[in-house]
Amino acid sequence: MIKLENISYTYPHTVQKALHHLSLSLKKGSCVMVTGPSGAGKTTLCLAASGILHHEYGGKKEGLVTVDAIDVKDYPDLTALAQKIGIVFDDPEAQMIFTTVEEEILSAIEHRGLDVAATEERLASIIATTYLDELRNRSPHNLSGGQKQRVALAATLALGNDILILDEPTSELDEHATKRIVAILKDLKVKGKTILLVEHKYVHFKEMVDTLIVMEEGQISAIGRPDVLLADDRLKKIVIADFSGIRNLLEKTSASTKSDVAPSPIIKVRELSYAYGDILALDTISLTIQPGEFVALVGENGSGKTTLVKHFNRLLTPTRGDVIVNGKNTRECSITDLARHVGLVFQNPDHMFFADTVKEEVEFGLKNLGITDGEKKIDAALSEVGLEHTRDLYPRWLSRGERQRLAIACVIAMQPAIIVLDEPTTGLDGNEARLVLEILKKLQQKGHTIIIITHNRDIAINCADRIITMEKGMIVSDSYTGGN
Repeated sequence: MIKLENISYTYPHTVQKALHHLSLSLKKGSCVMVTGPSGAGKTTLCLAASGILHHEYGGKKEGLVTVDAIDVKDYPDLTALAQKIGIVFDDPEAQMIFTTVEEEILSAIEHRGLDVAATEERLASIIATTYLDELRNRSPHNLSGGQKQRVALAATLALGNDILILDEPTSELDEHATKRIVAILKDLKVKGKTILLVEHKYVHFKEMVDTLIVMEEGQISAIGRPDVLLADDRLKKIVIADFSGIRNLLEKTSASTKSDVAPSPIIKVRELSYAYGDILALDTISLTIQPGEFVALVGENGSGKTTLVKHFNRLLTPTRGDVIVNGKNTRECSITDLARHVGLVFQNPDHMFFADTVKEEVEFGLKNLGITDGEKKIDAALSEVGLEHTRDLYPRWLSRGERQRLAIACVIAMQPAIIVLDEPTTGLDGNEARLVLEILKKLQQKGHTIIIITHNRDIAINCADRIITMEKGMIVSDSYTGGN
């Protein structure tokens, strides 16, 4: 179906190859899963296999890519290739161009040339399959990250292609939604679809994966049956994240150094409600968070987690109720004022970037707040997240996982008392995800309050002191894990 022979590729304005002499064959009806560290070349592999790299990108290309035994160069354009291949990008929002979810899916179905009755039947089937009925009239751009991923997948499935290339299709999905997508893809594989899947959730997909590939530094470092590869401890740590022991990894502050006086809450939420138009996203929430706590916010996509944390630095202003940060009502503070106290790493790190280099990206926040000794703080932040070698690169040249770590570095450099991270391990392999959590635990040890949104229960249980579960805009449970 797809064959890559001795593929090498170098992006424009760079000298380091993103892919090195890579060869791979995808057989009809097979599922090949690709994983590995951020920056390993996984997304570039998807771009090469789909023909996008040849038709849309500059840079230096070597080797041969064929789809159904035809060189991708011989396809007149991407529209022709789209008759063969459906692709879901690692940034689903990049695929959204219409005003409603239904229109996004319909636009894909219309490419099939069906009559009106068949189109309606296909639309109903796709919406039901991807559980999007309640969202069909919503704007895709106002959905949560996980909901956007489902829309992007629905639009791709609507094309009815025999080959699917999926670049982290469940990275922002909760546990329940991930299982739904796995079930959909299993069914498609049974029906003979060929699937190239870039993922970090091997455990969810293991029953359908025929071949597992680990990529490192633009090369395939291991390929074979999953059980064979996972017998190697080094590879297993890349493929499957292990968060056990993180809570006890660092020394706790001794009881003798703690004050007997209970501190004032660093965040206090009183009767908070927020609505997007006529959609109630938060419903009368009250909550207090103490200085130095590590809090995990969990819940299904669309439960209100991101909407809640955006109130902590006034990216959103309450429809009703109040949010108090460090004793100040956010209604009376500017976003710049609150940035000194609260740093927020977005679910999609690309929403944070606009500078020409990694260094300038980190530097912007420091200059905006008038923080001195910037060079040392920039170097320290980049070193802490393992990106010192990217200092002079254009941020959007980095891989998704590297961009995630850059977003964390931008916040770390400003050293706010409160650090909020929306899905901080998205796009990271097992080793990288553990590294990020270790960084956050060290920041907690230094006195920072850490709040993370996560769909990974292992992270919440092994790393957080407190787990707050949200559902339909309300807090349905709030419990301590024993970490305090």
